[in-house]
Order: sequence, then C-alpha cells, then structure tokens
Amino acid sequence: MALKTGDQYVQSLKDLNLEAHVMGRRTGDLPDHGLVGPSVRAVALTYDAAHDRETRDLFRVHSPLCSGEVNRFSHLHQSADDLIKKVLMQRYCGHATGCCFQRCVGLDAANAIFSTTFECDQKHGTDYHQRFQKYWAWIQQDDLVVDGAMTDPKGDRGKRPAEQTDPDMFVRVKDRRPGGIVVSGAKLHQTGMLNSHEILVMPTMNMRPGEEAWAVCFAVPTTAEGIRYIYGRQASDTRKLEASTLDMGNPVYGGQEVMTVFEDVFVPDERIFLDGEIDFSGAMVERFASYHRQSYGGCKVGVGDVLIGATALIARMNGVEKAGHIREKIVEMIHLNETLFACGIACSARGYQTPAGNYQVDMLLANVCKLNVTRFPYEIARLATDVAGGLLGTMPSAADLDDPLAGPYIRKYLAAADGVAVVDRMKVLRLIENLVAGAGAVGYLIESMHGAGPPAAQRIMIGRQADLEGKIERVKQLLDIG
Repeated sequence: MALKTGDQYVQSLKDLNLEAHVMGRRTGDLPDHGLVGPSVRAVALTYDAAHDRETRDLFRVHSPLCSGEVNRFSHLHQSADDLIKKVLMQRYCGHATGCCFQRCVGLDAANAIFSTTFECDQKHGTDYHQRFQKYWAWIQQDDLVVDGAMTDPKGDRGKRPAEQTDPDMFVRVKDRRPGGIVVSGAKLHQTGMLNSHEILVMPTMNMRPGEEAWAVCFAVPTTAEGIRYIYGRQASDTRKLEASTLDMGNPVYGGQEVMTVFEDVFVPDERIFLDGEIDFSGAMVERFASYHRQSYGGCKVGVGDVLIGATALIARMNGVEKAGHIREKIVEMIHLNETLFACGIACSARGYQTPAGNYQVDMLLANVCKLNVTRFPYEIARLATDVAGGLLGTMPSAADLDDPLAGPYIRKYLAAADGVAVVDRMKVLRLIENLVAGAGAVGYLIESMHGAGPPAAQRIMIGRQADLEGKIERVKQLLDIG
C-alpha cells in the first residue's frame, strides 16, 4: 500500500471519466475544467501534505484497521490526540488553500458509521459493522476520497419523509432485488462530490416508525449507474474562466458544491450499513454532526488565518497599519478566530472511546464550537471589509489594468503606500473580496452558517447535552432545597 501523491490523485480522478451538468452543458474532463480544477487542486494538497517533510507526520497515521500507514483524512480516531491532530490538520489545510478542501465530510461520516454500526449489530444481530470495516479498510488501502452525503432536499419542511407528496425528497429504498436494494432521491450541497471516488450516504434525520425506507446508509462509487451530478454556482465563479487569475482572488484553489441525484441506483448488500433500523438513524446523524461541527474549529479557522493575514497586509499597503482603531480591529479578528480554534481543541481533548473502539468528540462542546462558527466568521468578514475599504466593491478589472489607455490611470490612482506595487495591492483586495463576497465566501461564510446544520440544530443539541436538570439539582443541594 502506498499513499498517493497529488498528481496520482488527479490522475485517478481522470480515470473515473465522470460527467456533470455544468452551467447548462453535460461536461466531461472535469479535473481540467476551469470551474472544477481549483477544487481538485485543493484536494490534491491534502495528498501532497502526506509527503511533505514539514507536514507528513501530521497527515500520516497508523491504522489498526488495515495494519498500515494511511492519510489522516481516512483515519478512524483511536484517541483524543487523534481528534486534536485532525483539527490541527484541518487548520493547516485551510490556511494553505484559503478555501474548503472537501475531505472532512467523508472522514466524519466514516467515524460516525463505524461506531453506530457496531452498536446496531449488538442490538439487532446485523452484520453492518463487519461490512463497513471491510469497506473502509479498502478505502484506506487505496487512499481514496469519500464524499459523505447527508443533506436531503426535504421538500415541505413541515412534513415528515412519509408525508411528502414526492417520496424522493428524502433518499429512500425504492425497491429490493436479489443481492441488494434500489435507492432513489437526491443529496444537496455535496462538497467535493466531483472530486471523490466514493459516496457514503447517511439518513438526514432521526426516523420514526413507518419511515424505515428512509433509514438507510450505504456506499456507492461515484461512477455508479443512475447517479447524476449538477454543479452548483458560486458568486463570481466565472472569473475562474477568464484569462487573468488576478480577478479570481484565490488564483490556485477553490471549493465545490454539487446536487447529486440517485435515479434507481442499485446498492449491493455488502455496501449497505443501515437498512430500516430507525432506532439507530438518529444516533448516526448526531455523531456525524458532532464530528463535523468539531471540524469547523479547524477548517474555518485556517481560512480565517488567510483573511486576517490579508487584512493586516492591506492595512500595511494602505499605510494605516499603525492606526489604533485598525490594530484593535485586527486583534479582535484574531481573538474571534482563536476562540473558534479553542472550541475545536476543547471538544477533541474531551473526546471519549465508543464501544466500537474509535473516539467520539464531546458533543456539547462540538455544538458550542459550531454555533460560534455561525457568528464569528461573519464578524471577522465585517471587520476585514471595514479595514480594506470600498475598493472591494468598485475596483477595475485585470483587463483594464492591462489596457494601454486605462492601465496607466489605474496604476496612478490606485497607488497607496510608497514601495507597494499597485498590482500587488489589487491581488490582496481581490483575495479579501473572494472571501467576504465572492466564490470563497461559499466555503467560508455560507458554509459557516449552514454546513453541519444551521444554528437551530446546534441549539437543540446544546439543550440536550447541557444536563440542565443536573445543574438545577446542584443548586438545590447548595441551598438545601428539598
């Protein structure tokens, strides 16, 4: 078994020959497509980091499942230290790419499914855990990217799955055939789907009696017959198709979101990990959500590092870095970002071993982490916009900069501090624009709000996990109230 390099990973994607609907056209050669390529490069970095002398110790870990060294993005956590290193790895990837690097969801799904299938087998006598162990050992050995798929369209939010006019609003078992099941439905907001080898599908909510068809967890290859991909648009995304990279903001990396449709897809028995056991659908959802909410204490902090650095640099380029109110704003950005990181580390340090043997994060603190993420990046972005100035919304294009008539005016009137090249100042402003209003804002701000569930979902979990009755009882004891 050998850990792939970034180039080997990209070649493995090309070998899949996936096609997707991209802006009205059915398109192949996706790794080389102008809109998709930046997101492929972001994932490739997670492979190269396992070979880089400075980061390989963080990205490589011994797996007892396959008795070999694997990329940490496919690891089943064996200790609280593993959970902490996951957050450190995610922060590194965030500040190295300045965007979403797309591998977290599959990692978080695998750890949730590993422990849930073990407990399901204990109660129901199923063999899901053995199936999943075999499947995931193969994932580790082949060093594959897995897209975790949870979010269903949901249709009418006031109705349960079985009450929907269209039952496909939640992925379901539509039919049964010898040796497997046939599934139908869709998953939305699928981060990095076109950059993945496999799809790991989970239920999106706790299912009730009568909803057994929707309590399904399974894996299929991204090349499976009957799967359709529709690429999701991002703000200012067509800048990636322009000749100059200047207006892209982030000239190398980017994120990716995809609508994934399952149209009568056959799933063989060995790839089914939950099939009607409604009593374990909720546990799977809660465990996955907690792992993924922990993740945001790393990935969003890493992207926050980039935004803070860009803000400090533009202040220097503008000649205002020594102004007291500018320093205060940048310190506040740092404070908010490190608070998110502290929550990610805290829920990891308090992780505990599941009956299956892998480690689960502290659910209360993981949800506190993500609830903070729904707020703090927006304030960080507001402060960055404040410091950077109005040029974020009015700056001329790279094409005008290169124009023989307009270019000299731009270079003259966009000059700021002595010794700062106008084109360099434009690069920094475009990067900030990318993160607070452009394509990068999808992976930073919008994902901060809705990824791993919106604020209401975290509040519900915090209410469940906070042991409010225990707190009340301690007050009664303190005050000798019978």
